[in-house]
Amino acid sequence: MSAVEPLGLIAGTGRLPVLIAGGVRRSGRRLVVVGIRGQADPALRDLADVFGWAGITRLGRWIRLLRRNGVRRAVLAGGVRKANMYSPLRLLRYWPDLRTARLWYGKLRHDKRDNAVLLAVADELAKEGIELMSSVEYCAEHLADEGLMTKTPPSKSAQADADFGFKIARRSAELDVGQSVAVKERDIIAVEAMEGTDEMIARAGRLCKTGGWTLVKVARPNQDMRFDVPTVGPETIQTLKTARAACLVLEAGKTIILDKPDTLALADRLAIAVVGKRAE
Repeated sequence: MSAVEPLGLIAGTGRLPVLIAGGVRRSGRRLVVVGIRGQADPALRDLADVFGWAGITRLGRWIRLLRRNGVRRAVLAGGVRKANMYSPLRLLRYWPDLRTARLWYGKLRHDKRDNAVLLAVADELAKEGIELMSSVEYCAEHLADEGLMTKTPPSKSAQADADFGFKIARRSAELDVGQSVAVKERDIIAVEAMEGTDEMIARAGRLCKTGGWTLVKVARPNQDMRFDVPTVGPETIQTLKTARAACLVLEAGKTIILDKPDTLALADRLAIAVVGKRAE
């Protein structure tokens, strides 16, 4: 592979695509960004050598933008606001192109869970000579470490909740339900669903008004690091504080902490313990 061959970035919501783009630029490679319209951060335009907007249901345009600019390897990063796809005007906003329609009503007609959709997208890209690569290759320094990552330690009850909640969260992720659970005194307060982690944290806070609960966030079993890597950041910590949580447990080596030093420092200022735990 040529050292000057460009890397593609298909960017959804959040700061992760920006961190990856910065890592690619520091490596000296050219960067071609496909920004998901209404989702990706416009700041990516200043980091890309080539930038183009594309709809979430316009897979054909993704492929054309990447191939036209000589991309053979690409990263898929960032979230998608799935709840928007159930809005009253969804048929107008998310009208698919022919390639997406064939995929949605063909290969995915019996299984439209996140992982199935992402694997199908990876297969479509591969058919066009575009290989999806690990989304952490250019931001590995932001992965969660094993053990205590903050100066603030968890309480004994939080440690017990971490062990209990980790098993539940792993099972939920295995079933493709959600990758986060809220726990207090071995009671499950909330399980993440379509709303996403931040909304789930707020819900847990409303249900557990006494506070002191633990959030456990894990990867899927056999997590494919090419996409949908669990991610937390400063906003997660702020939301946990507002919801009166006391501890955050992350799967070590498989969870990204955005702006890691700043996020962990913020957790210490807000007296929230952050712990990395490996699956058995």
